[in-house]
Amino acid sequence: MKQLPLEFKLRDSAIFATFFPGANELAVAYLRSLAGDGGGGCCLWGSAGSGKSHLLQALCAAAAEKSRSAAYLPMTQIGPMGPEALRGWAGHDVVAVDELDVAVGNPALEEGLFGLYNELHDTSAAFVVASRSPPGALDFSLPDLRSRLTAGSVFQLVALSESDVIEALKFRARHRGLELPRDTAHYLMRRLPRDMASLCDWLDRLDVASLVAQRRLTVPFVREVLALSDDHRR
Repeated sequence: MKQLPLEFKLRDSAIFATFFPGANELAVAYLRSLAGDGGGGCCLWGSAGSGKSHLLQALCAAAAEKSRSAAYLPMTQIGPMGPEALRGWAGHDVVAVDELDVAVGNPALEEGLFGLYNELHDTSAAFVVASRSPPGALDFSLPDLRSRLTAGSVFQLVALSESDVIEALKFRARHRGLELPRDTAHYLMRRLPRDMASLCDWLDRLDVASLVAQRRLTVPFVREVLALSDDHRR
């Protein structure tokens, strides 16, 4: 397996196997195909917590499993480094740019992304970007960048319904070898922010707490863990 860039490490849990697709099966299937087959690209867009970062990192992890070189580039970290941080990735098979919105209105970053796109296109690499708005609605100062990003496939990630979130939590729990009763999942939904990133973070904490205490994820136990957490906010 080729090593992923150390500057932008992937979360171990951000893989396709832990992503509950809900109504986003088409986007997931397309990304799975990009992980193993040559070039192409797409744009994912959706609200915060819709799974954009998870899927981009899952794409890179899956590509690496197939011995393809992959780079995950979050623009919140790239931005302060300047456009120079967008250079040198042309030799990769897959490049995933997250938080594209950060570059909007920054001519230097837009030029850097435009150059990166052209380099990857010339080598038939896969180039995937993610943003909170559709690429055609982003107010780029560089029109050519918008035209490139809107030329490929565009997928809106649909937020999970409440019932889907419950199923997603149970799905993630099973992946970790946990049993998450439905009443406990409903309790978490009532007590925590409902975005999947926050809920999954708490599921990780509850996994550790249950191992330490040797207790199941019942509502009384989860209530105790939440009460003991200083950073818990209803």
